[in-house]
Amino acid sequence: MAAPAAVEGAALVALRSVMVRVRQAAERSGRDPERIRVVGVSKTKPASLIRQVYDAGHRRFGENYVQEILEKAPQLPGDIEWHFVGHLQSNKVKSLLAGVPNISVVEGVHNEKIANHLDNAVSSLGRNPLKVLVQVNTSGEASKSGVEPSGVVELAKHVKLNCPNLLFSGLMTIGMPDYTSTPENFRTLSNCKIEVCKALGLTEEQCELSMGMSGDFEQAIEMGSTSVRIGSTIFGPREYAKRQ
Repeated sequence: MAAPAAVEGAALVALRSVMVRVRQAAERSGRDPERIRVVGVSKTKPASLIRQVYDAGHRRFGENYVQEILEKAPQLPGDIEWHFVGHLQSNKVKSLLAGVPNISVVEGVHNEKIANHLDNAVSSLGRNPLKVLVQVNTSGEASKSGVEPSGVVELAKHVKLNCPNLLFSGLMTIGMPDYTSTPENFRTLSNCKIEVCKALGLTEEQCELSMGMSGDFEQAIEMGSTSVRIGSTIFGPREYAKRQ
């Protein structure tokens, strides 16, 4: 179903506003705005709306559910850099990679098992090495996936040393839904980055930080995020009732 024209127009206005806010947040913290990536997370939204944002020049989009990205990706241009964000079940790894050949990053490696499944799937499909981010549970919530901060170095080592078809590219976290602990969550991830860089002999540029969403992306940028995941602020409120 096509998105109404008014919704499409609103999304383009919102995208421009987000990009201005990203630039301002980067400049406030003395960072290069060009080094901050904006991933438009389009879950529950139709491919037609994503296409409008694509036609405005945006190329990075993310999805949280395998079925949604499998449905949308074939309807959209092949130069989109798809990010799969969040919990990925091992039994859906191969269908994700086979069905979305232009998937760029998996943000959500939360244990060695999923890393191994991804590594094997990339190998069996003959794909180029796949970028992955290790997901860290910085809030301590049982409902969230992610390795505990104390285990992040070991998981990052496993990906880098034992998964030749994966490219360890950094860390990601999902903050508290009410943003009450956002600074603490972001500070924890930044500290994890320091530990991982030291243990793996990486420079800061070799370890990305994906943190910050619609409600806190400016603060995330000011605290060192290199990638922010913006959903409802660009695309409008999510429509979970329509999701099958």
